[in-house]
Amino acid sequence: MREAVFLKQNQEKWEELEKQLNNPTASGDELAELYVKVTDDLAYARTFYPESKSLSYLNGLAVKIHSKVYRNKKEKVSRMVTFWQSELPVVLYKHRKKMLFSFIVFLLATGIGVISAANDDQFVRLILGDDYVDMTINNIKQGKPLDVYGQSHEGDMFFYIAFNNIRVSFYQYIGGLTAAALTLWNEMSNAIMLGAFQYFFYKYNVFQTSVLTIWIHGTLEIAAIIIACGAGFVFGSGLLFPGTYRRVDSFLAGAKDGVKIIIGLVPVFIVAAFFESFVTRHYQFLGIWSLLIILPSLGFVIWYFAINPYKFKHGNN
Repeated sequence: MREAVFLKQNQEKWEELEKQLNNPTASGDELAELYVKVTDDLAYARTFYPESKSLSYLNGLAVKIHSKVYRNKKEKVSRMVTFWQSELPVVLYKHRKKMLFSFIVFLLATGIGVISAANDDQFVRLILGDDYVDMTINNIKQGKPLDVYGQSHEGDMFFYIAFNNIRVSFYQYIGGLTAAALTLWNEMSNAIMLGAFQYFFYKYNVFQTSVLTIWIHGTLEIAAIIIACGAGFVFGSGLLFPGTYRRVDSFLAGAKDGVKIIIGLVPVFIVAAFFESFVTRHYQFLGIWSLLIILPSLGFVIWYFAINPYKFKHGNN
């Protein structure tokens, strides 16, 4: 991008940043967000316009913001805490439309799975496999419809599930390299499978049991998968829609933001794996009490990944 275009594109934003910097009522979170914006532009200018006056201007602006943000703060807050507290919410808000798109795709594909299973008795077998379906039918007849969750050792199951889910989320992100086509395909496949899976239990009159069991861990796990697919769309859109940036710069920016989202999901996958390995297997003793895990998990997902980024952006947290 030519420097003149860079300046024209960002001048109004920088003027607004200076106004907010001089606002005595600006919160620490607002200033932290300003600092992220300025340092992004500063890094770009340092790379492409190393002799420009704009580099000196942005550097000075960054120093001012940094001084104000950390004037009364001890520098003991770890980098990782700062990441989840401020950096990730900014990225999530920036790409909120892609997150919403991912959620809508997953919801529609889940509906396709339900409708397909309802209209074709063989669809569930096609999706889940004969062995799994026959085993589950046998478990249902014995009054243990979800006994599959208790067949493995807790520790081994935990490490396998956590590693596998993190690996899958990374694949969803890497799918962005295919202009997000692979991400879209994988997301729809997983959602269709979920829809068919849930309808299968509905058909055999154990739907309530399945919901109170599967969503003990599934609330966090499924939400994280949807967001991981959103990271793939962020990566892919950087390649497809560079806007006024050079395609390579847009691509790298999308890759960077996508990685941040995937990193942010790691603790979520770990907690989901813990629930699945150590808690879900006791579904017969939990019953309606499983809602004490499901509802707070749902509340956390809605708050951290939807409400908090909006509040952080508008300085209300």
